[in-house]
Amino acid sequence: MQGSAALVFALLAATATLVALGFVLRPLWRARPRSAAALLGGFSILAAVLYHLVGTPVALDAAMVERPDTLEEAVAQLERKRDEFPDHEGWVMLATAYGRLGKAAQASEAWREALKRAPDNADVLAAAAEARAQADAQRMFDAQAVAYLQRALKADPRHQRARFFLGIALRQQGKPAEAARTWESLLADIDAGNAVTLRAEIDAARLDAGLPPLPEAAAPSAADAAGALTVSVALDPDFAARVRLRGDATVFVIARAPDGPPMPVAVEKHTVADLPLRITLDDADGPMPTAKLSALREVEVIARISASGNPMRQDGDLESKPVRVALPAKAPIELTLGAQ
Repeated sequence: MQGSAALVFALLAATATLVALGFVLRPLWRARPRSAAALLGGFSILAAVLYHLVGTPVALDAAMVERPDTLEEAVAQLERKRDEFPDHEGWVMLATAYGRLGKAAQASEAWREALKRAPDNADVLAAAAEARAQADAQRMFDAQAVAYLQRALKADPRHQRARFFLGIALRQQGKPAEAARTWESLLADIDAGNAVTLRAEIDAARLDAGLPPLPEAAAPSAADAAGALTVSVALDPDFAARVRLRGDATVFVIARAPDGPPMPVAVEKHTVADLPLRITLDDADGPMPTAKLSALREVEVIARISASGNPMRQDGDLESKPVRVALPAKAPIELTLGAQ
C-alpha cells in the first residue's frame, strides 16, 4: 500500500516539473523549439529532488490513510489531514499533488505553507518560486519568486534548480547578460548531454546581450572517454516507503574487475541524503594508482549502503544488483537500492 502511494507521488513530481518547465520555457520555445524541448527532458531529472523531500512523508503512514485509488482521492486525504502535518513534508506532497492536477493557485499556497515550516530549505524555496510562476497568468517569475530563488541560493549556492529558474527570471526581465552568467555557472554541474543544450541557450542569451558565444568546450581525452562511467543511483520507491534510512548512512558507488578481487578500481562515497544521485567514475576515483578503471575492458558496478561506513562488504549492508558493462560504456548505468 505504501509502495503504491510512493510510486504515485514520485511520478507526479516528475510530471509536475515537466509541466512547469513547459510553461516557464515558453519564451525560449518560440525562438528555439528544439533546444527548449531538450531542456525540458534534461532538467526533468531535477524533479528527483522533490522525491527526496517526500520519500518518507507522514501522509504515507498506513495508520493515517487508506489506499487511494486515484490522485484526486490522495489529495482529498491529504487535505483532511493537513492540519495534522507535523512538518513541511506533508505540505510538500500536497503542493506537488495540486500542481499535478493543474491547481496552480492551490499549489502555490501549499508551497507557502511548506516554507513556513522550512524557511531555509533550498529545495522548497525553488519549488515555491516555480509554483508562483506557474500560477501567474503570464507564467512570470515575480519579485517574490525571485526573492525565493535568491534565498535558495543563499542557503545552497550550488542549487541547480534555483540557478536554472533564476536564469529564466532574468531573461523574462530583459537581462540576457545576467541570465547567461547565471546559466554559465551550471555548466560544470550537469552532464555533457545537458551541457550541450544549455550552452545553446546561453549563446542565445549572449547574442541578445550583444556578446559573442561561449568558446568551444574542450573535447574529453581518449583516456577519459574510455575509462569514465556515468552512474545513476536511486532508492526503490517501494523500499523507500517501507524503510526509513538514516540520511547520514554511507553510500558507496563501486566499480571493480568482474570475477576478480573485491578491491574497487574506482569508488565514490556519498550518503543516503544525496539520493538519487548521478556521478562519473573515472581513474581519479581509483584507490590504487596501479589499478586503473581505464585499463579494464569490462567492469562490474554496484552501489552499497554500508552499515559500518567501510567500503568492504559487511553483514547488514544493502547492495544493488551488480551491473556488468563493457568499456567504453555507451550509456549511463542505472543502479537501484532495495529493489526486489
